[in-house]
Amino acid sequence: MGRSLRAEDGTALVVRHKDNRTPVRKVAASADRYERVARGRRAHTWPVLILLPPSEKKAAQPGPAISVYTGVLYAGLGWATLSKPAQALGAKSIAIISAKYGVLRALDVIAPYKEKINTALMREGVSAQLSAMKSDVIIDCRSSTYMGVWTPPYESCIEIKIFTHKDGVKKVITHMSKKTRGEVVRLLLQSKNIPTTPREVHAIVSEVFECQLTAAFEKQPWILEVIC
Repeated sequence: MGRSLRAEDGTALVVRHKDNRTPVRKVAASADRYERVARGRRAHTWPVLILLPPSEKKAAQPGPAISVYTGVLYAGLGWATLSKPAQALGAKSIAIISAKYGVLRALDVIAPYKEKINTALMREGVSAQLSAMKSDVIIDCRSSTYMGVWTPPYESCIEIKIFTHKDGVKKVITHMSKKTRGEVVRLLLQSKNIPTTPREVHAIVSEVFECQLTAAFEKQPWILEVIC
């Protein structure tokens, strides 16, 4: 874990130990305790890792990240109405990529914020943290804005893409894609079986949604096309 020191001007400095790959980060003196969630590498050996983007819409008060983000994806996920076992699974498996805090776990306490992601600045630290999270399958629900900070191992990553059919033609959608991604995550968390392969993810999702799985090839991840 990193340790916190104070500079002469009162600013907080995050110092990493040799086994901590979190980048050194200078935090304004006015920043509060919620900055601490961005520090340190979090161990992860759970079979599944679910990558989520943040949402622009947020709660007014600090709280667990999964509750502070209140956008369409998180409404579709419906964390508050999940069973205790499903929430426990989510706490172990969800990683949210934040423009302010970096890699967040579902129950990390954060304050609401307004900040745009700086991909070049965040890539090294976020990549180090996510690469250290070992899992059998990575379910990537990130938006394109947040994909640039880390490229998962393609052979174990399954990217969730949402489409609709209109007049017999498959079309990409935007607003509803967020809601459907949230519903897919909810479905996976509620499943009696924890998926450990992309094919097992497909099997669970296909119980509710029409979907098609494309295997990884030429260093491209598995793709799960979900029709809504």
